[in-house]
Amino acid sequence: MYLFSFAQCKKWLKNSQHPSAMALIRLFSIIRCFELPLPKWCQSTLYSLHRTLTSLWGYFSHCFYYLPAFKGRLHHYGKRTLLDNGLPFFSGPLVMSIGNDCRISGKTTFSGRTDSINPTLTIGDNVDIGWQTTIAVGDKIIIGNNVRIASQGFLCGYPGHPIDPHLRAQGLADLPQQIGSIILEDDVWVCTRVSILGNVTIGSRSIIATGSVVTQSFPPDTLIAGNPAKAIKTLTFHSSSTHSEDTS
Repeated sequence: MYLFSFAQCKKWLKNSQHPSAMALIRLFSIIRCFELPLPKWCQSTLYSLHRTLTSLWGYFSHCFYYLPAFKGRLHHYGKRTLLDNGLPFFSGPLVMSIGNDCRISGKTTFSGRTDSINPTLTIGDNVDIGWQTTIAVGDKIIIGNNVRIASQGFLCGYPGHPIDPHLRAQGLADLPQQIGSIILEDDVWVCTRVSILGNVTIGSRSIIATGSVVTQSFPPDTLIAGNPAKAIKTLTFHSSSTHSEDTS
């Protein structure tokens, strides 16, 4: 009843031409849009102070809370691990190991299939795992050295539900034949919003384009794109320096 009365009052204030209603609307607008008349130098100082305080808080929370807690969940970890913005979410009996110099977003999910025996995620050295990425391990997932996984990636080693709708309705888990391993060999680049299903191996130095859904394996040095993903071209690298080029 109170909410109904409040909604009616709000509607009357917005639509009424009564002087009292119009005066109240103007007053509410002034209050809602109130700004402190600060000079530009003061606004810049406040912003700099905000950046400094948030950076310090981020550093101390990373060093003394998030990173130790993250390492406490790992089976093995290397040196110089960096977490960005919090602690990843873990579910299931996942056995996870990471190498040296890994950078992992705190807004990621690592999952191990409950009905599997020791689902294992192994991450090599110098690996980036971006924001809102989900890695669901059915049996095992191996991520090689120097791999880059951009934001919103999905490595799907198990689907979580059976194909049969009657089994799904009963709340049963997926079947063993639905799970599969995923292997990303060294130097693979997985772009934004890529999904990779089980029983897939991506060869070294391959690149998977944004939005692709990968359902099969590909050899090294392949540009991969589409839904379902296909080999677009073979990548050729003319030197081991920072400049490289791809050709058809």
